[in-house]
Amino acid sequence: MQASDLIMATTADDGKTANKRPSNRWTLFIVFLSLLVDLLGFTVILPLIPSMLEYYSTHDQSGLYDYLLKSVDGFRLYIGGPDTERFNLVLFGGLLGSLYSFLQFLTSPLLGASSDVYGRKPLLLLTMVGVLLSYALWALSYNFGLFVVARILAGVSKGNVSLSTAIVTDITTAEGRSKGMAMVGAAFSLGFLFGPSIGAGFSLMGHGNQGSFLAFQYPALFALTLTLLNIGLVAGLLSETLPPGQRATSLGGGITGALYLVNPVSLFKYDSVTQISCQDRSRLRRLGLVYFLYIFLFSGLEYSLTFLVHQRFGYSSMDQGKMFLFIGVVMILVQGGYLRRQPAGREKTTALVGMLALIPGMLLVGWASSATMLYGGLFLYSFGSGTVVPSLTSIASKFGEDSEKGKVLGIIRSIGALGRAFGPFVACTVYWQYSACVCYMTGAALFSLPLLLLALATTTPSKLKDT
Repeated sequence: MQASDLIMATTADDGKTANKRPSNRWTLFIVFLSLLVDLLGFTVILPLIPSMLEYYSTHDQSGLYDYLLKSVDGFRLYIGGPDTERFNLVLFGGLLGSLYSFLQFLTSPLLGASSDVYGRKPLLLLTMVGVLLSYALWALSYNFGLFVVARILAGVSKGNVSLSTAIVTDITTAEGRSKGMAMVGAAFSLGFLFGPSIGAGFSLMGHGNQGSFLAFQYPALFALTLTLLNIGLVAGLLSETLPPGQRATSLGGGITGALYLVNPVSLFKYDSVTQISCQDRSRLRRLGLVYFLYIFLFSGLEYSLTFLVHQRFGYSSMDQGKMFLFIGVVMILVQGGYLRRQPAGREKTTALVGMLALIPGMLLVGWASSATMLYGGLFLYSFGSGTVVPSLTSIASKFGEDSEKGKVLGIIRSIGALGRAFGPFVACTVYWQYSACVCYMTGAALFSLPLLLLALATTTPSKLKDT
């Protein structure tokens, strides 16, 4: 992945805007580097969650672990899942992940709207301080209750992705925006590619004393250190991209505006976006529904993938690590090569192609009887994963005035977080009550819904020429 080429391509089309803003290329580089550093810190915990839950099962003094375990076990009995430690831990981890996503659903639009009023940089630094505190709590989480508090604080504070997307929108033209979104996607892919391995490596430093919390403290301290460095990077090198004259004057009516930003119905209707025509609001609503359905279906099938490869192929954690490495490499190649070379105005087509690729990809994975068939499906899965979200985000960034871009992008990310909060448990229910084949066939068939909705949608603002 050539990050410098991607950044240069993003700003090469800026024309007059580039001359007025000579720091655009530098700003994009800082945003890319900041996102990469943040995601490396964020992903170090992912391979550790099963072993952390095992630790808390015998060392938790708060009583919270046992209480939640009974709830998860009741859900397992309902869906007919096997009573195995591995299955229970995955479900337990899914519960924590859903909590995290639901908190992002609540806070992403608030953070985005606040950045429209106070600027991108102050809100970005505020979220980083919250993440820093969450890592500090993680490093001290000798009981499960404190660890849950750390995850809650992390979920509330994790608004840097939507804020970084808003920054990219601030400094790029319509022609270069899709390349900027590809840059954000590439930072995601690189973070998820290397972060889990780094976390696993640091955890080995604490394995000398079995049963010791040191195995989890070292990764937490590493994530904390990265966040400290990231705060210094943003504070010292990132310039504000939303000038005071282009900012919103308020959050939109005090308490009423705040309720609009956390009410699911109001979010889907984009009621809090005021400086927009009725026609464009209708187009944004259609796009929001497409995004929700896509994330809901994709996250559910993504979550059940670990069940499938363990059950059908006997994959160990190392085998699954290799599988996710393959997915990450394909996504990086897609985003660094194919996606950034797509011309402006093709975001809708690119998203449609990605969704189309996911349908046979899911069918191949669901029916896979060999590693060749499985990895063929995973290749298509990775292609769709690497193209759809950046393309839909790029489309959303075209709507609204400059003073409401943060709000628009915060809402679209919040809608996605809501889909990710519920998708895994719905897919898990279908998987264990019916079968993996039924789960993936149903998912593949339902992908036709967002595909059809997007195909029929107009995805350019009314002030621009529809393409």
